[in-house]
Amino acid sequence: MSKEINSKIAIIINRHGMGEGAKELTHTLVKNYLTLLLSENHVPSYICLYADGVKFACTGSNVIEELNALEQAGSKIVICKTCLLYNNLLEDVQTGTIGTMLDIIDVQQNSTKVITL
Repeated sequence: MSKEINSKIAIIINRHGMGEGAKELTHTLVKNYLTLLLSENHVPSYICLYADGVKFACTGSNVIEELNALEQAGSKIVICKTCLLYNNLLEDVQTGTIGTMLDIIDVQQNSTKVITL
């Protein structure tokens, strides 16, 4: 694949974990996934967090360091404001940019590949 196609990848995290299972396992899987994106140089253009996925960008998350590193590597992290408000987490955001659902739709429409965890 060309770099241009790779640069149009969006990762969607809409749950507070990856897969089904114990909380510790599902959080470890997300951490491992984000770590491998960095170490294997598969940095997506976008990471969108909505629904319970917004919790990963907030105080107490086990993946703040990885999300910050992905952002520094060039990923744009978009966090759903409505979801933050619903979960009373607006003041707890530690990484990324607070956006709207329209921002997330724009990311999905302008990406050549959307991967949902």
